[in-house]
Amino acid sequence: MIEEKGGWFVVNVKDANWQASEEFGTGCNFEKEGSFSDVGINLMILRPGRPNCRYHRENAQEDFLVLSGRCKVLANGEERDLEQWDFVHFPRNVSHVFVGAGEGPCTLLAVGHRRGEQHRYFYPKNELARKYGAEAPEATDRIPVAYSDVTPRKKLDNPEWPLD
Repeated sequence: MIEEKGGWFVVNVKDANWQASEEFGTGCNFEKEGSFSDVGINLMILRPGRPNCRYHRENAQEDFLVLSGRCKVLANGEERDLEQWDFVHFPRNVSHVFVGAGEGPCTLLAVGHRRGEQHRYFYPKNELARKYGAEAPEATDRIPVAYSDVTPRKKLDNPEWPLD
């Protein structure tokens, strides 16, 4: 349940807006309709060997914290192993994606700056991203094209906890 108090609110992660994808794992955001105009906050749960999204870059900075488990980050064509409590900062225009690693799920906290209508994405072709199923079907700046070959995320009304 979201408890709102004069514009600010509290929501337990179990009550957040959860979605799931066979290809890209499970995730949630904490915002109510139009409540986060400057910053996006998301939680992602990755399965080993699965990416969190398509390999992309955007014209805004993003930051990530590994809360539990292990994953890999692919950034500008390089691969690096991450573990619990590793923090990753991306200035604008760094191509990236995360891929679950290890024996179990990985939980990531994502914080991204928003630029309103000026917020732009680009999904480049990349051999390393292709290896992990994270490459878009074609290079594009259009989100629907980048995800045209996968099933859309589905809203989870009553997710079982803990999620993995």
